[in-house]
Amino acid sequence: MRGDGEQDTSAAATSVPPAAAASVPPAPANQAAVPAAPGSGILGWFDALRGLLDRPLASYYLLLSSVGLLVFIGLAMVFSVTGVEGVAESGDPFGPVFKQTIFAVVGLVVFWVCQRLPVRTFRAIAVPLLISAFVLMAFVDLMGWLSASRTPPGEKVKPIHLGPIWAEDLWLHLGGIQVQPAELAKVALVVWGADLLVRKGRTILSWRELFMPLLPVTVALLLLVGYNDLGSMICLVVLFTGLLWAAGARLPVFAWLGGLAATGVLALILLPAEKDYRLARIKVFFDPSIDPEARNGRYQYLRGLWAIGNGGWFGVGLGESQLKWGRLPNAHNDFIFAIVAEELGVVGCLVVLVLFGMLTYTGLRIARRVEDPFRRLAAAAITIWFVGQAIINIGGVVGLMPITGLPLPFISDGGTALVVALGAAGMLSSAARAEPDCARAMHARPPRKWVRLLWAPLPPLPRARADSDGDVPSTRATGRPLTPQGGSPGRTRGRSS
Repeated sequence: MRGDGEQDTSAAATSVPPAAAASVPPAPANQAAVPAAPGSGILGWFDALRGLLDRPLASYYLLLSSVGLLVFIGLAMVFSVTGVEGVAESGDPFGPVFKQTIFAVVGLVVFWVCQRLPVRTFRAIAVPLLISAFVLMAFVDLMGWLSASRTPPGEKVKPIHLGPIWAEDLWLHLGGIQVQPAELAKVALVVWGADLLVRKGRTILSWRELFMPLLPVTVALLLLVGYNDLGSMICLVVLFTGLLWAAGARLPVFAWLGGLAATGVLALILLPAEKDYRLARIKVFFDPSIDPEARNGRYQYLRGLWAIGNGGWFGVGLGESQLKWGRLPNAHNDFIFAIVAEELGVVGCLVVLVLFGMLTYTGLRIARRVEDPFRRLAAAAITIWFVGQAIINIGGVVGLMPITGLPLPFISDGGTALVVALGAAGMLSSAARAEPDCARAMHARPPRKWVRLLWAPLPPLPRARADSDGDVPSTRATGRPLTPQGGSPGRTRGRSS
């Protein structure tokens, strides 16, 4: 063991006087230096990607790019599919895509409005929006039932007109405007469910508080939607499950909900006699050799698979599909992914899947990072809605799931679906701008005043959070309490911006 003198000597030996340091010769020029740059090759790409994702506005730009590219691909494919029908019906190949473009412009306006609205506005319109969805769905179901009851057996159902208002199957016609109320029900359930769960706060851990009035209202909405549109009802079930998952509901809740949903779907398949095509689709899924002529069964199923097989790796070329010439039912809507596969091939399908994967990652990232509990629940529910509907649609086209008739979000032809989806994406965009790092970066370097006036105002700065004491429920994604500062949901609602 060394003494104090040895330690002093060692310390003195390691110190270099300034004059001596100056006289030390430099290293040879040909001597290799150890680089401090990040790794090369694959590791370098991962480092660069990680650096891009760590930027404050990464979620916002990822959302804008994925949604924008999906809408662009959708307009291109709608033009490719409907151009033939436009020429056959009116001699104008641009008529259908022009109509879809108008809906896209309206959807962008709705996106812009939803991006600018504060949280308190969404929570204030939650109940009126839900009541509107109930009224519209009940009216469509009632008019459809009356029309079917007044039509003799074996004849085509003739809708009842109340002046310029009439309903046909899934659609409500208001003069020259055609609306699908089931799409409005999706966003209504998101806003109302998120608001209700935030107001309940920590009490959602009890079964009674979790299901009253959340479960009976949701079940009633599901039945109204499912009577005419079973696919949209399944999408609502997926959305509702995602909402409860984001709120931190216990696992037994999902088991009970799964059994209840399965019972309801089975009843809606078997009971309505006029909806016999639902049972035909289930039979074809389990045995494609049956039902050789039914256009709702094996015919559509096989034509979709033929379109996918005909595309190969790189497709036959944009606009060169053969099955869109009246040989594939609903090629512009439910089965547009089959035309994507035929014209753009496996590569085009992968691009669409990557964009939906990027949208899913971005939405869940926003739900994990944003602090406001309403934004967190709404972002998770909207993301699961988009990815769930895409999986159900693509799964039905490729034969992995029964055909449900759901459109592919942002791509399929349909005005109401596109406008509502873009409005929900605007809510996601508002939540992305409210991420703490994004909000601080925007306040540190605010855009010009005219940009804030024309595009979106500055998001609210994040508030300091009190430490959680472990008594309040937390989301699965973040572990943070449903209500900031652990306070009462009512006071949080009044301060949200």
